[in-house]
Amino acid sequence: MPARAYWTGRIRLSLVSIPVQLYSATKSGARIAFNQIHEPSGKRIRYEKVVPGIGAIDTGEIVKGYEVEKGKYVLLTDEEIDEVKLEAKRTIDLVQFVSEDEIDPVYFEGAYYIAPEDDEDGQEAYVVLRDALRKEKKIGLGQIVVRGKGGIVAIRAAGKGLMLQMLHYADEVQKADKFFKDVPAKKPDSEMISLASELIEKKTKKFDPKEFHDKYTDALKELIEAKQEKRAPRQIEDAELPSNVINLMDALKRSVGKKGESAKEEKKPAKRSKRAAKSSRRSAKRSKAA
Repeated sequence: MPARAYWTGRIRLSLVSIPVQLYSATKSGARIAFNQIHEPSGKRIRYEKVVPGIGAIDTGEIVKGYEVEKGKYVLLTDEEIDEVKLEAKRTIDLVQFVSEDEIDPVYFEGAYYIAPEDDEDGQEAYVVLRDALRKEKKIGLGQIVVRGKGGIVAIRAAGKGLMLQMLHYADEVQKADKFFKDVPAKKPDSEMISLASELIEKKTKKFDPKEFHDKYTDALKELIEAKQEKRAPRQIEDAELPSNVINLMDALKRSVGKKGESAKEEKKPAKRSKRAAKSSRRSAKRSKAA
């Protein structure tokens, strides 16, 4: 079954209009979902939509309401909302372009593939936009209205096509200052920075998402299967916890494969006192004389 388009409309660059469809770039993984169960009966707990003083109501009686003051609402139907006339409703106007690395990652929200419609002129314009973005190393910015919600979008070249990423508005992103206020201003030891850099270099390689696996979900599945089969769950293999280290410098040295100072000291024999050394030499002379 072909994928269902998340949104259908046009990308507009000045007088150029490109008919496109959006498809989600991600899908739900095989994660474990839990239901709330009434333990004595083993039955699932259901939630009813109720109105105070009236009781349970039919979902067909529900409309959207905007609270204008405490307990007072302006009621809107889905039809009334859909009739709101917005030129941008089915069009993404590319109004600005920025460098690929200019947008802070905290603003990115979701990713979608942009596929061209089956239109020869539109497909040509699609390819021209893709190649121009790639050549200039730029991202196009615009706005979109989809499923009753407006948002900023960033459009970039991606492989053979185009990708759209949703962006948060400025008032949706928290400033980092209040979270970083306790970060010390003191500059760390240059040797420790060099060791950390060496460790980063040692572990640097091309990104491959297949190397990452959801071990937590595997462990939950095993727990559920074990309970069904009335047996003890098998231990899911996990990385060993690191052993205790004496200090940060020692930890960095061990991490990059260098012996820490503490390890060197452990291997050195304990120094004997001068008195103990003299006594040992005297005992040796006596033994020879005997």
